[in-house]
Amino acid sequence: QVRLVESGGGSVQAGGSLTLSCSYSGDDYRGACMAWFRQDPGKERLGVAAIGSDNVTTYSDSVKGRFTVSRDNAKNAPYLQLNSLKPEDSGLYYCSARAPCYMTLLRPLNGKPYHHWGQGTQVTVSS
Repeated sequence: QVRLVESGGGSVQAGGSLTLSCSYSGDDYRGACMAWFRQDPGKERLGVAAIGSDNVTTYSDSVKGRFTVSRDNAKNAPYLQLNSLKPEDSGLYYCSARAPCYMTLLRPLNGKPYHHWGQGTQVTVSS
């Protein structure tokens, strides 16, 4: 049984930074694709960034160059560094996992194949 718990969300002004963390408990962390999604109320969950078991990364066009996804296999933890935040980055950010990891799970980044989800952490960016 895989359990994901996100942390690190908060309220910042535009241009600020946040670091989101996700703790992963369960089997096969090292073989899993780890992804971050964002959801606004009443809207579809959108892919933000993902990292494969071989550290290949992918980003949505809207965050490329500003966000960085990483993983620490010693700690079973993926991270999402959010820099140069904009008000449109606001939303509920979810950590998700799927093992085994295939390139098709990263590009395009679609939430449907991902089996495990955290409860989400809120990011609010004010102008």
